[in-house]
Amino acid sequence: MTENSRPPGKTTIAPEVLTSIARLTALGVPGVNRLATIPSEVERFFSRGMSEGIKIAVENDCVYIDLYVVLNRDVKVREVCRAIQQQVTRAVSELVGMEVGRVNVHVEDIETGITAS
Repeated sequence: MTENSRPPGKTTIAPEVLTSIARLTALGVPGVNRLATIPSEVERFFSRGMSEGIKIAVENDCVYIDLYVVLNRDVKVREVCRAIQQQVTRAVSELVGMEVGRVNVHVEDIETGITAS
């Protein structure tokens, strides 16, 4: 192997980068109001690689993502969830070049816009 054909080195991606990509992409999908707090029973089992509303796991260079979202009212839930899955998968694949194993979307609530007095 010649000097010019050697690989330049190793690139590592911090879990926080994957979390940021997933968060920004999911929040950009029309119909998504915000990320939800991950339920406490889930937090207990998956404390590593977690951020508010997002759980990221990397196994064998494959990314597995769980997103907990609150959607706007009057949206087609299934369509919004599919859009989240497609756009997050595309963003992770294109931006960091990692394979995405799955994107699970957990709809935790629907924002009604009604406030208690």
